[in-house]
Amino acid sequence: MVKNSLVLAPSILAADCAALGDAVGKIKNAGLKWVHFDVMDAHFVPNLSFGPQFLKRLRELYPDMFFDVHLMMDNPHLYIDAFASAGASLINVHLEPDFPLAETLREIHLKGLKVGITIKPKTSVFELAPYLPFVDLAMLMTVEPGFGGQTIVENAHERIAALKKLREEMKLNFRIEIDGGVTAQNVSNCIKAGADTIVAGTAFFKHTDELLAAIAAENK
Repeated sequence: MVKNSLVLAPSILAADCAALGDAVGKIKNAGLKWVHFDVMDAHFVPNLSFGPQFLKRLRELYPDMFFDVHLMMDNPHLYIDAFASAGASLINVHLEPDFPLAETLREIHLKGLKVGITIKPKTSVFELAPYLPFVDLAMLMTVEPGFGGQTIVENAHERIAALKKLREEMKLNFRIEIDGGVTAQNVSNCIKAGADTIVAGTAFFKHTDELLAAIAAENK
């Protein structure tokens, strides 16, 4: 099995919402390619964020960036076409809502995009198993989704390790992404547990150098 390269995907949810273009510019200037783009509907999670029009403009400004679009929505299947057309590189949907999940993963793939699936902290890692052969990335929320700046959940490392073991047992090579509460102080242990794709918002925009240094130390 080929080892996935280590990726940092800063979340622009933690950036100045009046200067999202500048935020993506900071990500690019740090030598990074991935941008985590959180979409929240105020139903599945208790917050609202960005729509496809924001993504479309950022894609126009930064055509070479990889936009990792995370749909925290009750009905994500209704918005696949809109976000694909706006410039998503990867669309990531949650397992928990009641919607046609398998068909939605297939639709994302047919759009020519990378496919992701996500679970909240209280959802068992093993519930992902039926869908893992069909995704490029599986993400573990390491806080309850909805707001930035939270503290990482206590069992994050165990959940990451369990997903890594499941990946090995199934002989797959999807990326393991984590999102929530990542800091320069805890990112190394998350990577050691098996995470290879790191979402960080507050830590990136407020403590850029420390976070980049911590990840670089694990990337040697």
